[in-house]
Amino acid sequence: MAITWRSNPLLKTIIKDADWKGTPVDGQGRFMNLSHPYAANFVEVIRWKMKTNPFEQEKKADHWQLEVYKDDAWLEGEEDLIVWFGHASFYIRIGGIRLLIDPVFGDIPFYHRKSALPVNPERIRRLDYLLLSHDHRDHCDKGSLQVLARNNPSMKYLSGLGMEQLIHGITHSTNIETAGWYQQFNTDHQAVNITFIPSQHWAKRGMFDTNKRLWGGFVIEANGKRIYFGGDGGYDGHYKQLQQVYGSFDYALLGIGAYEPVWFMHLIHQSPEEALKGLKDLNARHLIPMHYGTFDLSDEPLGTPLRELYRIAAAEGLKDKIMALSPGKPLYI
Repeated sequence: MAITWRSNPLLKTIIKDADWKGTPVDGQGRFMNLSHPYAANFVEVIRWKMKTNPFEQEKKADHWQLEVYKDDAWLEGEEDLIVWFGHASFYIRIGGIRLLIDPVFGDIPFYHRKSALPVNPERIRRLDYLLLSHDHRDHCDKGSLQVLARNNPSMKYLSGLGMEQLIHGITHSTNIETAGWYQQFNTDHQAVNITFIPSQHWAKRGMFDTNKRLWGGFVIEANGKRIYFGGDGGYDGHYKQLQQVYGSFDYALLGIGAYEPVWFMHLIHQSPEEALKGLKDLNARHLIPMHYGTFDLSDEPLGTPLRELYRIAAAEGLKDKIMALSPGKPLYI
């Protein structure tokens, strides 16, 4: 199979590895993971759905829910902070810059939201940047983007290669910049660096667009702090590669949920145990778990990922590194 490499020629590539050629693309123009190719297999989806869920009874008995905080006074402040909205949605204010990542404010197709949104979306204004990790609807939601576009007409959209048409079609904005992996966005001389980085995942929005848009995560650097947002994905060697590029991270925002059954999910969603491996690979001071408790996307009960994360972290002497946020409650950094 012929492989080529893509990047945005207008952006800086920060990785110094002489072997790095850019983001890999196959002979059909579809983006590829660094190590493990993935595209959804309809037969495997049916196989999963036809099987009995081994956690069915446990799931019915588990009434755990995220505790949601509705006091949004922090929106008016200036302090550096991270606020989780649930799933993979984060509000970050750092060095006076306001960012929102993967906003999803309500239900998504086929799935009802299990935890309340902690803020009124109409209150989210003065955003500088909106970051989108990939095109899946639990990360790139049309209705949420339209609310934000209306109330933040001057904000800039940052995402992966191939996302321009989708974002423009939803928001009508032309203030969009897309990057390949390890490319740094143009932040208009503001005191923040934002870089698009690899994840082990895939992309699909419609019938015939599998892996036509790039997926990934973000590294955000400002005010002497470095935040890693892992996006959606499975565990792979990109964590160690990122540590080699950056050295260390202050906060690693990593997915811990939607991992059962492992045989089906492991290439696209990591388990709590794998998130802890990622924490160590990244040489990060703290792990902020995400991608659990908001949408029931897989076989395990909603509360299991967080319980397992704490159990394994305690056994490995890593419990002090876990910073599990409640939606709406700010973490001042």
